[in-house]
Parts: sequence; structure tokens; C-alpha cells
Amino acid sequence: MAVFKRVKTPCVGVCSTGIGDSVCRGCKRFAHEVIDWNAYDQEQRYLIVKRLEAFLSQVVSRRFEIFDEGLLQRQMQHQQVRFNPDSDPYCWVFDLLKAGASQIRNPGDFGLRVRPEWQGVALTQLRDQIDHDYYELSCAHYERFIEPGLAQDALQKAAQNT
Repeated sequence: MAVFKRVKTPCVGVCSTGIGDSVCRGCKRFAHEVIDWNAYDQEQRYLIVKRLEAFLSQVVSRRFEIFDEGLLQRQMQHQQVRFNPDSDPYCWVFDLLKAGASQIRNPGDFGLRVRPEWQGVALTQLRDQIDHDYYELSCAHYERFIEPGLAQDALQKAAQNT
């Protein structure tokens, strides 16, 4: 069995599962993952975090290109932006945008290039679009792969109780 580094909760303190969302609008985990997080072992937590990281990286990389990862990391540290150095650098970009999209005048100063089809769009709008698309991707994954299994489990339980 692989040994996993301690995995911190992806919670960002903005949970919408308590109001009935199947996917949290804050951290993008599924409701059952939010509820069961403390019962999961490190491997289970790691797999959830890696799925979220892959979704976020996919969405961010559609809008940005990192041309100097070292510069991005140095700037993140210099600007005291909280980020996980073990995560994909495209996740760092989202952390940067959340921390200060309105203050960034030149993405190149951070080792970033806005992809041509997104040039001219304000960084605050790009941040919001990324968050929206990240949420939609998590919802699509939930609806395609998780919800059918939950429905099947409910049917099986109902059949057992009759």
C-alpha cells in the first residue's frame, strides 16, 4: 500500500451542501465527501483531492499558459499567496486569481500568458469563469458517475426492505 502525505481538507469555508447542493459550490466536493471526509483514510482523501486538482487544472489551462513555473512560484511566495506547492501549478494560478485578480496588471510578471481567445477579458472575470466552469465540471462528473450509483443503491435498499 502506498504511503500518502497528510491530506488537508479542500474546504474553503463556503459550503452549499447544507442547503441541498449535491456538489459544494465552495470546494467542489460531492455532498457525501464533505459529510464523510473525517471518516476517509489518507488514500481516499488523496484521490478526491487529485480529482479536484485535475478538474481545476483542466479549466485554468484553457485560459492561461504558464511559461515560467519558477517565476510563478517565486511571485506566489513573494506576494504571500497561500498555495499548495505540491499541487499542479495551474491550481496555483487559481489561488493567485482568488487572492488578487484585481491587482494584477501584467500576468507576464507572474510567468503567465492569457491564451489568445481570452485576451481582453478582465482577470476578475476569468477568475469567475474558471470557478463557474470548475463547478460545472464537478457537477457533470457527479451526474454521470456518482448519481446513477447512488440511485441504484437506493433501489437495492428499497427492494431489501420490501
